[in-house]
Amino acid sequence: MKFIVSDEIFAKLPEMIVGVVVAHGIDNTKDYPQITAMLDQQVAAAQARFKDAKVKERPEIIPYREAFRTLGINPNRFPCSAKALFKRLAKGKDLPHINPLVDLNNAISLQYTVPMGTHTLDGVSEDVMMRPAVAGDQFVPLGKTAVEEPEAGEVVYAVGHQVRTRRWTWRQSEYGKIGPQTHSVFFPLDGFASTNRNAVLQARAALASRLEEIFGVTVQTGLVDQAHPAFKWE
Repeated sequence: MKFIVSDEIFAKLPEMIVGVVVAHGIDNTKDYPQITAMLDQQVAAAQARFKDAKVKERPEIIPYREAFRTLGINPNRFPCSAKALFKRLAKGKDLPHINPLVDLNNAISLQYTVPMGTHTLDGVSEDVMMRPAVAGDQFVPLGKTAVEEPEAGEVVYAVGHQVRTRRWTWRQSEYGKIGPQTHSVFFPLDGFASTNRNAVLQARAALASRLEEIFGVTVQTGLVDQAHPAFKWE
């Protein structure tokens, strides 16, 4: 199975990179106190770091807003996941604990200020793609039941015609949702070669290490960029 970023995306964002982490054999039904503590620690640190800040003007966030504009996405109407996350914390709000995999994802994302997704691979036989939306694509917003059809050309993460995220990193779908019974998982870490490549690589390494240490599983990692637009895993 592969993760593939289409040529159309790199034509508009040649500096884009995506770190990839894949793990199988996860037990997401247990309580992992170390993940709970890690998320609480990173929430507190982010609240202090971004307190009363204009998040959209922070140097960690600006490249994503500019990339959204380049892709034809209004970053004010459809903020990237990192901007939305840190805006919430800048106001002193907390993050809920959802389940171990999602909590770990959020903790690493906060620590390195890198947008990260978490997608189940259970039952998946087709490649995961970041590509422009096409006719027949379907999206169900997280927590909803109504099916939406993304606009043609909109940047999405998709498996077949199941859209996992709309408008790049704006909103996640019920397709690919992480639950207690999730065993196989795919994490994309979105960034840019010229601005935060090191943060992406550090976040990828930290995530892989935590997955191995806490869940006792073998982890596969990769990096997708314009020169290497696909990453294959077992």
